[in-house]
Amino acid sequence: MAPDRNRAVREVAGTIGASTLWGLGLPQIHERYWASRGLQVVRPGGPTPSRKGPELFLLVPTSVSVDFSLGGLLRTFAWIRPKAVRIRLIEKTKTPYSERVIREPDGKFVAFERRYDQRGVRAAQIWMTPSFELAEAWRQAKSSAEAHRLIRRSVSRSRTHVVKISGRIFETRTDAGQDTFWRHVLKDWKNPVGVVDGVYQPSPGVWIHETCQIDPKARIIGPVWLGAGHRLGPGDTLVGPAIVPDEPLITPNPGSIDWWDVTHSGWRLIPSIRRRPIRNLTKRGFDIIVSLCVLGVTLPMFPILMLLIWREDGGSPFYIHQRQRFGGRTFGCIKFRTMKLNADEIKAKMIEDNLADGPQFFVKDTDDERLLRHGGWMRRYKIDEFPQFINVLLGHMSIVGPRPSPDKENQYCPAWREARLSVRPGITGLWQVASERKPQTDFQEWIRYDLEYVQTNSWRLDLAIIVGTIKKILS
Repeated sequence: MAPDRNRAVREVAGTIGASTLWGLGLPQIHERYWASRGLQVVRPGGPTPSRKGPELFLLVPTSVSVDFSLGGLLRTFAWIRPKAVRIRLIEKTKTPYSERVIREPDGKFVAFERRYDQRGVRAAQIWMTPSFELAEAWRQAKSSAEAHRLIRRSVSRSRTHVVKISGRIFETRTDAGQDTFWRHVLKDWKNPVGVVDGVYQPSPGVWIHETCQIDPKARIIGPVWLGAGHRLGPGDTLVGPAIVPDEPLITPNPGSIDWWDVTHSGWRLIPSIRRRPIRNLTKRGFDIIVSLCVLGVTLPMFPILMLLIWREDGGSPFYIHQRQRFGGRTFGCIKFRTMKLNADEIKAKMIEDNLADGPQFFVKDTDDERLLRHGGWMRRYKIDEFPQFINVLLGHMSIVGPRPSPDKENQYCPAWREARLSVRPGITGLWQVASERKPQTDFQEWIRYDLEYVQTNSWRLDLAIIVGTIKKILS
């Protein structure tokens, strides 16, 4: 690289304008940025949304790019289940000063006026929805105003949730807005891998396209995003923060978004796990007290249930299966046996009837040929799980937590495995209460609710799950 060219890219590459980065223009970078968080951006007149894959659709006006925190909104969708959320996005700005040109009526220049310590508030209205139909209707609208009116007409107030949150708003029609957006993305987007093909990270904060030729003696000081087709020779230095667009004659293929990989990828799904000793201590005390009370009430029923199971086929009344608990250690999960002794052979014949995706096998109890005569009602009222309170007393399990699973199932998603094994598994949990068990979405819900529980692990959530479990059993 010639010295003058090297100097030209030492600072942030201002407005990329009509150029591309890794084969993507500014709107596409905005879309991939949100795709890395599981959302698909939809604009009026833009590309057709994907029917399968995105967790949610983000409906934005044509010339606006946005950024904000998803934490509270995801909990809103998990608990309230709205058809659409209308977001009033607010950005409060403070600048050292603003300038304007004062002219006479005929246009003659008079002076510059500078105002110091300027504050301003900008707002934008956007939507989030899990509905492909609403996303497609938004895309087909001829303007942003028409799109907003269409959503309001299509969704009743009872299915609409309204929130006001703080975030960033970028008017990408202007050079200043584009420049601000690029600077923000360079600072905030930590990992484009998974939604952009052909990029790699040779050192922290430095992302380079695979078509670049970098001499081992060249120096790159991040944060730097280097577009396709560049060459850095011995002694060349590139100092960030900098975004260097693709070479003009290079047209790299950024690839399409693999939504399955995005929604199941380890780098995105690992939650932040809070270590709270007092919470763990009080939760363990609660588990012991409740388990003793439940076993004190139900133990007289054990001989009767054991006799009913034994009389049907002469087998053991208990089923003990090896599951993984806190830290990945295994334990024998105890349940009353509700299935026939040859249940595995029957399952092999029923595999085509499986309603679950992922590693699970699930059919409705009314269609399950593996069940004993008494197995259906025992499972329906969760009576088969009473022996698990012994596991709780032994410290293997908790009253509330992720469903205990064998090592084979946990291998399907390493990041999900590490997160769910950071807490004790539970007799009941968020997935058991909140999942809809729709065909071919069950595994995604399982991952989603397990991670939601680990991230928001609290007494309020535990009590809500216990109440929800009781309501579900009684209904």
